[in-house]
Amino acid sequence: MISQARVVWLVRRVARKIWFRAALISAASVIVAAFAGIVARAVPYHFTGDIGQDAVGTVLEIIASSMLAVTTFSLTAMVSAYSSATQLATPRATQLLISDRMSQNALSTFLGAFIFAIVGIIGLQTRLYGGQGRVLLLIATVFLVALVVVTLLRWIAHLAAFGRMSDVIDRVEDAARSAMLVFAKDPHGGGRPAEPLPADARPVLSETIGYVTHIDVGHLSSWSQRHGIAVHVAAIPGTLVHKGRALFHVVGSDNQYDRELAGAFTIERHRDFDHDPRLGLVALGEIAGRALAPATNDPGTAIEVLNALLRTLSELPADAAKTIGDLPPVYVPRPSIEELVRAGFAPIVREGAGEEEVAIRTFKVLAALGDALPHAREITQALASELQDNVECAMRGKAAIARTLAIH
Repeated sequence: MISQARVVWLVRRVARKIWFRAALISAASVIVAAFAGIVARAVPYHFTGDIGQDAVGTVLEIIASSMLAVTTFSLTAMVSAYSSATQLATPRATQLLISDRMSQNALSTFLGAFIFAIVGIIGLQTRLYGGQGRVLLLIATVFLVALVVVTLLRWIAHLAAFGRMSDVIDRVEDAARSAMLVFAKDPHGGGRPAEPLPADARPVLSETIGYVTHIDVGHLSSWSQRHGIAVHVAAIPGTLVHKGRALFHVVGSDNQYDRELAGAFTIERHRDFDHDPRLGLVALGEIAGRALAPATNDPGTAIEVLNALLRTLSELPADAAKTIGDLPPVYVPRPSIEELVRAGFAPIVREGAGEEEVAIRTFKVLAALGDALPHAREITQALASELQDNVECAMRGKAAIARTLAIH
């Protein structure tokens, strides 16, 4: 049985798909255009005035031809933004651009207007609408034109920043911080903290190759309580699994429940930001690493990423003892503090040692992070020492090295 949390996660994922809004608005357009004539027959008042309802066919033809061009233009702009983000920032940011609500709303509105116009023209040509139907169709068309104009203005303003470097960094930071807040609220995802494996723990291997993107801990809890077993999760979201790696270990049963328990793990080809706090940090580090490459040489972008890492990692929870209470025996490990901090800073410490302004900002951010999070001070000091060694090897000029290391 699928838990409520997994249903909510699946619904949210479907709602972010680019086709979802387009399908909903297109279906609504067909319903409004097709049923205008049927609904008009139920209206008791007979409208005899002339408000231009006979010209609705011409208006619909204009909408149909223009919306097809606007929809094509919107798709071209979106694909161009995806390509720009992939080349200049990181391919991991593309899924965030694809799920952008404003671009999906614009594309869905333009496509819906086109379908509304086509259905309306077909209805007029087949004499589906009488006099009342034409009036209702005209009213719906006026509202549609107003909606298209407002959406087009918002879409034009949105395109000024969509897919630009600052926009990509903000989107990745928001995704990383959102995942970090969820992680900070419950580092073990609804389960108990991990414990050493008992001697009689039996591994259950993955049947596919891919990344774990979600674990339905509620499903594991239900089965563990129902059958008196303990489950020790071995692969958390973001882990690459294969046919020789264990998804989890079971204590207290043979293999009769393995398939049902394995159904709690969602394994896909690509990682997902939702429940993987490491991915957002990795993506930020990739953006900074690419910006510091000799072919790009953009230290300003690396500095912006450092600021984003500081804001994101400020939510990093400590390894505090969790109140177990009546939680079922499902043991879920968590990423270590060192792993999370290093995921974001490693490319910058490696690639930014030769840039004075980047190295100075990195020292300052690591110091600020260590002051704000005492439980992360050990890894921040280790990274600062690594950066110092890299600066001495990579930076040119004794004066620049002295200025940089004076901050440290």
